[in-house]
Amino acid sequence: MSDTPRPDAEAALPAPVARTSVATDVALVATFAAFVAVCAVLPAIPTGGAVPITLQTFGVVLTGLVLGPRRGALALLLYVAVGLAGLPVFSGAVGGLGVLAGPSAGYLLAFPLAAAVAGGLGLLARRVRPAWRIPALFGAAVASTLLTVHPLGIAVLGWRLGLAPSEAVAAGAVFLPGDLIKNALAAVVAAAALRAFPDLLRGR
Repeated sequence: MSDTPRPDAEAALPAPVARTSVATDVALVATFAAFVAVCAVLPAIPTGGAVPITLQTFGVVLTGLVLGPRRGALALLLYVAVGLAGLPVFSGAVGGLGVLAGPSAGYLLAFPLAAAVAGGLGLLARRVRPAWRIPALFGAAVASTLLTVHPLGIAVLGWRLGLAPSEAVAAGAVFLPGDLIKNALAAVVAAAALRAFPDLLRGR
């Protein structure tokens, strides 16, 4: 009898590439969730209001741009879930469900959506010529924060503090200059990461 495997037997064998891909995705999601936590617990910049400026949004946007919409959203969902479970990974090194009662809850809850939007738009930005990649990634980053983080953050901020809509918008506008700087930095870092690790261009 021949020991040569039959074609149907070969087809039935599990694909190690798929397992490796899943393991890589899990590792990237966990790593970037931890990265956002580090960005959050670094010293914040006081604004004179109820919500300080932190590097959280830099980590959120960078996660989406590098990992893509699905993995980016999963990384931020993991980060939020771990924080709400009680680990002190939110701004100010706090955690627990109590943060949902604070004025910054809207910004926090918007993070998974922001990463997904940044990732989706980032996939389009990756297709442009290399010379235009950083501006395109910057546009994706800005759009993600303007469409998700700021609207939800301002809405909850105004609700929690009892502000009029115009007052809430004015309070939230304090974060715009800093966000533009963080978005620009995220675009530069993401472009460098994608250039160094071309496999990430497959983005998921």
